[in-house]
Amino acid sequence: MAMDLELKGKRVLITAGTKGLGRAVVDLFTELGAQVLATARHVPADRPGVMFIAADLTTVHGCDEVVHAVASKLGGVDIIVHVLGGSSAPGGGFAALGEDEWQQELALNLLPAVRLDRALLPAMLAQGQGVIVHVTSIQRALPLPEATTAYAAAKAALSTYSKSLSKEVASKGVRVVRVAPGWIETEASVALAERLAKEAGTDYEGGKRIIMESLGGIPLGRPAKPMEVANLIAFLASSRAAAITGTEHVVDGGTIPTA
Repeated sequence: MAMDLELKGKRVLITAGTKGLGRAVVDLFTELGAQVLATARHVPADRPGVMFIAADLTTVHGCDEVVHAVASKLGGVDIIVHVLGGSSAPGGGFAALGEDEWQQELALNLLPAVRLDRALLPAMLAQGQGVIVHVTSIQRALPLPEATTAYAAAKAALSTYSKSLSKEVASKGVRVVRVAPGWIETEASVALAERLAKEAGTDYEGGKRIIMESLGGIPLGRPAKPMEVANLIAFLASSRAAAITGTEHVVDGGTIPTA
């Protein structure tokens, strides 16, 4: 018998819900009967039955638009899953990161969660229950100096903020947890592996090995699938995980060599 996660009817906000992990999370929560509102830069035309709000969450105005949509479309929120994140910073180490690059990484990977939590958490506290899931990254503990210093630092800040928030609100009925993926086989990572394979004169599997080697190896031998990470998020957001708060759960196939 399948475990009932008791998510049917729950009001769920999911950021960055059109691709990769965000899409997998939206699909799973929808399948489990939740009322899902997802954010996107542009509302997709191929997702009938899913509520979307188009907003740029790297801005205060965009976050305000989402807060208003939560009230008008869901009438409140029970679960928030902060998937939004990524990096567009150039390689080249610390010297390649100017003021604009640092601001962009913080604006994408930290501040949207802070702003949305600040606006939506009071209602969760008033109802005496709720769950917030922050998607961080193993790079907060395993940064790649050549390419991801600013991204890793922003995700580390998100993790610290999340831990502090969990300690503040746990006694008031709201759980705050973190999920830290390693390499996930999303559309973007597939494209990266294909590009690296072409440059190295190898195939897609060879491109994947290049990425895995850059991470120091993945004992599992492959990246995680988006739905594998989504499954963990759904469990942590459910009543089945009612005693879990303030913790970070790594999904990296064993990439980080120590606990």
